[in-house]
Amino acid sequence: MIAETVCSAVAAACLCIAVVTAYRNLYLTAARIAAYALVPLGLMMTGVVEWLADTAFSPIAWAGFGVLGLSWLMFATTRAVERRRGGTRKERKAAREAAAPAATSPGASAPALGQSTRAQSPAPRQKPAAQGDDDFSDIEAILKKHGI
Repeated sequence: MIAETVCSAVAAACLCIAVVTAYRNLYLTAARIAAYALVPLGLMMTGVVEWLADTAFSPIAWAGFGVLGLSWLMFATTRAVERRRGGTRKERKAAREAAAPAATSPGASAPALGQSTRAQSPAPRQKPAAQGDDDFSDIEAILKKHGI
């Protein structure tokens, strides 16, 4: 009952301020003030204010907020423990990569996307045979680098 009275009084006061503002030929500002004035009145008429008042003074509602807080605290704690248990970021990444299936084809002996043992050591550079073969020597070097 008190909440409805307060909302009505605030709305009436703001509408009075809007009328004074409109009298000063500031119509856009007056319309904006009137719009803000109608918000608490509309909330009161829809029953939102009563619901909020009932929630604010209800021990069951506050117990519900406590349960939600406890739930959030448990989520945060388990997340922190999970991060601590996983070690460093590099260790967690290595564990994820180890758990992922290798990208190999059925007949392949080495992973298709990973680095092979030959690719780890740098391939020796070969000088091109002739000036006209420069284009093909680059392609040949790339193919040799990949073991093709």
